[in-house]
Amino acid sequence: MNPVSAPWAVVALLLATTAWGSMFLVAKPMVAQLDPVWFTILRYALACLPLAWLAHRHGQAPWSQLRRHRLRLSLLGLGGYGLFSSLCFYGLRLSQPSHSSVIIATMPFTALGLRWWLDGQRPSGRALLGAGLALVGVATVAGLWHPAAPGHAGNHALWGDAITLVATLGWVAYTRGAAAFTQLSPLAFTTLTALAALPWMLAIALGLTAVGLCALPTPATLVSLSQGLLYIALVPSVVAVLAFNIGVRRLGPTVGMLFLNVVPVSAMVMKALQGHPPQTEELLGTALVAMALGLHALPAGWRPRSMLWRRRSSPTAAVPCTMAACPPPR
Repeated sequence: MNPVSAPWAVVALLLATTAWGSMFLVAKPMVAQLDPVWFTILRYALACLPLAWLAHRHGQAPWSQLRRHRLRLSLLGLGGYGLFSSLCFYGLRLSQPSHSSVIIATMPFTALGLRWWLDGQRPSGRALLGAGLALVGVATVAGLWHPAAPGHAGNHALWGDAITLVATLGWVAYTRGAAAFTQLSPLAFTTLTALAALPWMLAIALGLTAVGLCALPTPATLVSLSQGLLYIALVPSVVAVLAFNIGVRRLGPTVGMLFLNVVPVSAMVMKALQGHPPQTEELLGTALVAMALGLHALPAGWRPRSMLWRRRSSPTAAVPCTMAACPPPR
């Protein structure tokens, strides 16, 4: 596949993040009628069909890798699809789409914390500052500073936000596991993990239903929600993932991370178009998360241009530029 141009890569990232923002709005009324576990099963059962076709169509059908690494691919798929999606929809059932979309945008900082805990890689001071800003932003959106404010969803929303935050650990673990499969393209890795995990997800859903922890959807419910299911299975789950991978491959993961800001912004804009303008704490919290992501995405050794100019024009700073002192090439 030929690499796309930079403008088209930007379009791809906007398409992906806007689709993810819309997913929360579409799914919110659906999770009130459809159990999140079965929602996840149906979502990825439908998504696997076009994913497998695309992988085969583009000559990326590494079925031998699926047989060789079935267990690892299954575990990663269970974390990235089963755990993440199910808990995310459980959280959405209790909270609001704007809350969930902001929490999803903080996943880079969840990854930092997990890397620090598991690998001993302590984040830089700037990354820790960004993580702190992100947490303040999430707390602001959730209304922790004034839980009795008018229009606040109450303790149920706080529990929902906490569940969504825990859900992000599943996706972070999934992305960490992808580093061990560099021989697979993003399309092949996405397809194989979904196919490997789907039977286990179905078995778990049947077991939970048998003991009364999940409600099996009725045919009437499936028919009434069919349009929303098809949209979420095809657009956020297939088109958006592929578009995001295309954009990141062309512009890099740092730029892709910045585009996560579009997820909560798009969710709020679409909600406002439906006649529900965002509240002040939602706008403020989203701005704090956006600042945190921007701070974290700055390259190492970055300095404002004005500071560099003052240092270079100062008589005391007129020293030869070493590799350690100079900013990285742009």
